[in-house]
Amino acid sequence: MLVLEVICSLIGWLCLYILFSCTFTQRSPEWNCRLVTLSHGILIVLLTGYALFIDGPWAFTHAGTDNTELQAVALAVCLGYFFFDMSWCICYGSEGPVMLAHHTASIVGILVALFLGKSGCETCAVIFGSEITNPLLQTRWFLRQVGRYDSLLGDAVDLLFILMFTFVRVGVGSMLFYCEITSPRPSLIMKAGGVVMYVLAWVFMVDIAKFGYKKSRTKYRRWIEKHKLENDNRQKLDRRSDKND
Repeated sequence: MLVLEVICSLIGWLCLYILFSCTFTQRSPEWNCRLVTLSHGILIVLLTGYALFIDGPWAFTHAGTDNTELQAVALAVCLGYFFFDMSWCICYGSEGPVMLAHHTASIVGILVALFLGKSGCETCAVIFGSEITNPLLQTRWFLRQVGRYDSLLGDAVDLLFILMFTFVRVGVGSMLFYCEITSPRPSLIMKAGGVVMYVLAWVFMVDIAKFGYKKSRTKYRRWIEKHKLENDNRQKLDRRSDKND
């Protein structure tokens, strides 16, 4: 049954990609793939969020417990997407080794959780934390494509992405990682997968911190230059007015 659900998920994401490709014929394949990624991000955040916060159980206290039916469905939907996106990335060579490692670790982790029938709650929690910033990441890319990135909206998206990534992936993620490692219920392979995902989160965090620092310096330099130019123009106008007087 789970195999059928994963296959249906894969076919569904592929059909959505074909639909976007037929609709946006003048856009690049990456544009259409990112629309699929955006759709998956929104859907899986809603699905795993419901499984975590409403249906339960709580991932911080029930790590390693049996999967619920909703958790299994959410994992199957997500696994089908990762199979699609991993294949697309390999076919088009669009991603580097870190992102491919993240996809590989995600696929293996979901497969193990489905195969064992356990650890669904913390796996859904990891997926929720990983995907909650994804819509912002895709929005940032789309803003670049339409020439709206260098604007107040682009700055707001970047700032919100950095804050959410830091709070959710590093802050809350560290708490979840501690609960996973210290709990006696999760299997050794799931704990090893938790270590891999946690390390990858910090690799992404370092890259994001570098980006944030670089962008802040650039913005500050532009502000200084603009402020200096305004002062120079003001002084020139004052001199002209003095001469006229």
